[in-house]
Amino acid sequence: MTTRTDYCGRLTDADIGRTVTVCGWVSKRREHGEHLAFVDLRDRTGIIQCVVDHAHDIRNEYVLSVTGTIRARPAETINSELPTGSVEIGDASVEILSRAEPPPFQIDGRVEVDETIRIRHRYLDLRNSRMQRNLRSRSAINASIRRAMDAQEFVEVETPMLIASTPEGARDFVVPSRLSPGNFYALPQSPQLFKQLCMVGGIDRYYQIARCMRDEDLRADRQFEFSQLDMEMSFADGETVREVISQAVSEAAETITGERPGPIPEISWLEAMNKYGSDKPDIRFGLELVDLTAIFSETDFNAFKAPCIKGLKVEGGSDLGRNQLDQLTDKAKNWGAKGLVWVKVGEAGEVTSPVAKFMSESEIAYMLSELEAEEGDICFLVADDWKRAVHVLGLLRLELGRPPVNEGGFHFVWVVDFPLFEEVDDQGNPTPAHHPFTMPHEDDLAMLSASSDAQDLLKVRSQAYDLVLNGWELGSGSVRIHQREIQQQIFNLLGIGEEESQVKFGFLMDAFRYGAPPHAGFAFGIDRLAALLVGEENIREVIAFPKSQSGTDPLTEAPTSIDEAQLEELGLKVIPETL
Repeated sequence: MTTRTDYCGRLTDADIGRTVTVCGWVSKRREHGEHLAFVDLRDRTGIIQCVVDHAHDIRNEYVLSVTGTIRARPAETINSELPTGSVEIGDASVEILSRAEPPPFQIDGRVEVDETIRIRHRYLDLRNSRMQRNLRSRSAINASIRRAMDAQEFVEVETPMLIASTPEGARDFVVPSRLSPGNFYALPQSPQLFKQLCMVGGIDRYYQIARCMRDEDLRADRQFEFSQLDMEMSFADGETVREVISQAVSEAAETITGERPGPIPEISWLEAMNKYGSDKPDIRFGLELVDLTAIFSETDFNAFKAPCIKGLKVEGGSDLGRNQLDQLTDKAKNWGAKGLVWVKVGEAGEVTSPVAKFMSESEIAYMLSELEAEEGDICFLVADDWKRAVHVLGLLRLELGRPPVNEGGFHFVWVVDFPLFEEVDDQGNPTPAHHPFTMPHEDDLAMLSASSDAQDLLKVRSQAYDLVLNGWELGSGSVRIHQREIQQQIFNLLGIGEEESQVKFGFLMDAFRYGAPPHAGFAFGIDRLAALLVGEENIREVIAFPKSQSGTDPLTEAPTSIDEAQLEELGLKVIPETL
């Protein structure tokens, strides 16, 4: 094989007259007369047209080495859609390096292909320019993150992949131990405890691009395996951590888009829920929720005699037809609402609504005023408890206004002051909103011990924070508990006594005996960040070898069974499924 001198997509007018050798795959061939053919040769950089004699043996996806002279293409054949469209390789000689069978789908991506087929033949799908762009962009994102963290004096430390099972909010993937039959390792859902131990060990500023595994249902922004930028720093508060992460994601965004985001705004969890009905608000568009509870505090309309009434105005939405409104009402009910009230605004403030007759003139006037509704607008109202009202209208807001992922620019936002606990279980124990190592808000510490009502604990704030981009949660972080007494207090509230906490977290609790510094950290998903920055709706498009929606791998057919000898060596026995 002749040594390659140039890449296909990098040849320009400046190369005219040079003899070059390029290597790649045949993207397309076109016969021109009996003995002449045009062959489009593709490599990772792009496509170059080659003029070849006697090309009858060349087929699509053959691997070739082509040697010839760069020349200008005739004016009438210039292809303005290709960066190399003004030149071609003439007088080309061809060496066939590898023959190929007809592929199961077109590599150029012009025809929509079922995703399962794409993943089954991922080695072919990776040749597509879209996948090439995505994976190279992801590589550039990783490099930019490392530059940003190195510049801020963080040390990259690798943490174990085989660990003890710990509660992280999802099911563990477990690995049986051959040397200790009946015992299991867990694959890490995150390096949380180990990075805290790094702080106890004086590393001071730690990071890694970590591989993590969670056994949870898959969807567009979730895979069993994922990568995250994981960091921790000592003698730092949440604000300092957010500054560090803002630098890293800004560096990544600038690398891909060419523009550096401005300062990232902050919003409290409570404000995010009240304005957007979500703790991962998409702030690219308006349609903000408005509280209308006070307006209907003395209403005679029974459906509005509820703890909370939230409203949402859609400008120019009065042209929504009855079928569309019925569909939205059905969706609201599926989301948990008892119903959805709509009010269309006509001329001179006249309204049309199935429930207009149940509202007084003053209630209607105040409602339109609070929502700033004008002629041609439509208003939607939900009356329920606060949690359900904001949740339903938040989903309705996205249904009516959310733009595609690659429209409207990139709008980061920090959400801060999350609740420490999100709900109370059947045993009366609260469940942590993030993880059990999150430091409560300093102003709310007294509430942990003073409260005898588990429901009151839901009012305790945490020093936790999330980073959100265009409505996708990129990641979470918090100031950590570094004092053994507070950590055990949280464990007790969660129903984890001292004996159990010693079994599950003894190595961390013991480490706290020897001088743990105050510390805080964060982790964000690189898959999600990469997908958003390149304009993909699904993180599978930025992962080289993803799992399908069902969690299987059509390429390797994983998961598969293992033979009896392996099971016996591991001390395992598979119990047959019963109907």
